[in-house]
Amino acid sequence: MPEGNAPAQVIAGRYELLEELSHGGMGDVWRAYDTVLDRPVAVKRIRQQSITSPSLAEEFAKRFQREARITARIQHLGVPQVYDAVLDDTHERLFLVMELVDGVPLSAYIDPKRPLPVSWAAAVAAQVATVLSHAHDVPVIHRDLKPGNILVARDGTVKVLDFGIAAILRTDVTKLTATGSPIGTYQYMSPEQVRGGRITPQTDLYALGCVLYELLGGRLVFEAESEYLLMYQHVNAAPTPLRELRTDVPADLESLVLDLLLKAPEARPADTQEVYTRLLPFLPAPGHEPEAGEAGPVGVPDPTALFRRPYAPRSRAQAPAAAPNAPGGPDGIAPPAPLAPSLADVRANIDEAYEHFNALLEEERFSQAVEVLGEAIEPAARALGSENKQVLGLRRNRAAIRLLGGDYRAALPEFEALADVYARVSGPSSKPARECRAQAARCRAELGQVTDALAELQGVLAVVRSVDGDVSVEAVELRHDIGMLLLAQGRAAEARQILEPLHEDLCMVLGPDDEMTVEIAEALALIRLDLDGPAS
Repeated sequence: MPEGNAPAQVIAGRYELLEELSHGGMGDVWRAYDTVLDRPVAVKRIRQQSITSPSLAEEFAKRFQREARITARIQHLGVPQVYDAVLDDTHERLFLVMELVDGVPLSAYIDPKRPLPVSWAAAVAAQVATVLSHAHDVPVIHRDLKPGNILVARDGTVKVLDFGIAAILRTDVTKLTATGSPIGTYQYMSPEQVRGGRITPQTDLYALGCVLYELLGGRLVFEAESEYLLMYQHVNAAPTPLRELRTDVPADLESLVLDLLLKAPEARPADTQEVYTRLLPFLPAPGHEPEAGEAGPVGVPDPTALFRRPYAPRSRAQAPAAAPNAPGGPDGIAPPAPLAPSLADVRANIDEAYEHFNALLEEERFSQAVEVLGEAIEPAARALGSENKQVLGLRRNRAAIRLLGGDYRAALPEFEALADVYARVSGPSSKPARECRAQAARCRAELGQVTDALAELQGVLAVVRSVDGDVSVEAVELRHDIGMLLLAQGRAAEARQILEPLHEDLCMVLGPDDEMTVEIAEALALIRLDLDGPAS
């Protein structure tokens, strides 16, 4: 509470900071009060220590707001809702205003001398899987899942905190100091994160495996005296099977944990729905009362309570239903066709849509920008033809904004369809066709379809090299993406063959201090640590 009668600090003219709840490396969390809506809230101040110039401050502010907006799209009771994202004029004070959760951190459940009952550990993992199923559908990848980011509310609901924070601060990528020493903590980091490779939904599944292992075994998956050895173990070592730590862990549950901890992202379970299904046999049935052996730690909420009533993740996305053959309304009579607008009116509507679109884009209001273009596409296609250059431009801009806003699932089919159209209209090697193919591949990579993404990007790169050479902007971006995807898959030698010449080219073209040049230098430094080689 504020000392004495000192006034509470007020954020954005409405949020009164009343009491600090936690203090950590990523920021401080305060219990606060929203004076406008008359309700308690949580305010998290994001600590950002790498801003060294006004341009970096502006870039960070945009990233902060973008990630906050994407996180706010996760609609699930296991995710504290994001109410506001506040930035002050200096960009040094950045705040997320969120739902205030009364709960106990999962770290309070972990005791090496008393591992959790199987049903409790399974209930926590199943609830986290449920939350992740909603996040991955947006899609949002947590990137920093660990016991400290998981709360169990008083009613037993598991809450997953800090979605988007790792992306905002870019702490999901391993960094090296000037001397080549790794910095950061790696107890729950997947092999692809340790390597600095591409992050996918399977990255969260690995972290969930680490958490479930710790809940059942009472100890971390890997423990080491140095961070290098810990990094090596995550990349190369096999975890001790859980049944060697405690014999009452069911064999099928041990198998699930080991599958979650597989080194290759695509070897892990396909998605969170599969994880949830494999956890079902270890959850209490609806109406089932706890038995004596199912008692967990004293004084903390029971995460199995929710499963004594039906509770499940959202269903997988279904293919859209085919349009009915018969036109018209329920009586089967087609409505009268509207009067066709003139071409001048159509082009004026397109100009107006772009004007509105650009204004929304300036404010990074991506969802609304997508809607504005969507409303213009159908009438333009009717009047000008579906393969008209302006219509394709509208569709391409809409897909690009979906990609920029993190809606990869919606952007993927749009880019694929556009690539087919441009290949037919302008030729398969034309710039619009290959750029749309590359963007579709990037969407696939973000959705975890890494093998298909790599094959597509490599195909596009071959075309670009034959047309524009190796150091065009397009070629450089493709080489970067391919190298980082190879790195994420554990194909370090192949990644090195791509990234070393790319780094040399970038040093000459953009200079050693360019952001991409630095990123690739850090990736190469990690490769040279030889994490896949014998640990010394």
